[in-house]
Amino acid sequence: MTATMEDWVAALAKELDLDLGEVDVQALLDVARDAAHSVVRPAAPLTTFLVGYAAGRRAAAGDDIAPECAKASALATSWAPE
Repeated sequence: MTATMEDWVAALAKELDLDLGEVDVQALLDVARDAAHSVVRPAAPLTTFLVGYAAGRRAAAGDDIAPECAKASALATSWAPE
């Protein structure tokens, strides 16, 4: 990640009262890339939001977002528009 990206992520996490150590930033960037390149560019932010939302539901159990990222990437990379 570039310094600007790292600074932005750190500032946003602080603003949202999130522990950045619990967030796999690279996994989210990978999912966004897969959605943007395999589906359509606007799918990237929506995909990462939905992954985060699903991960938030799992947080109570102490789970991470790896399963959500894997599912979203697999769906994006196999996506065939109707």
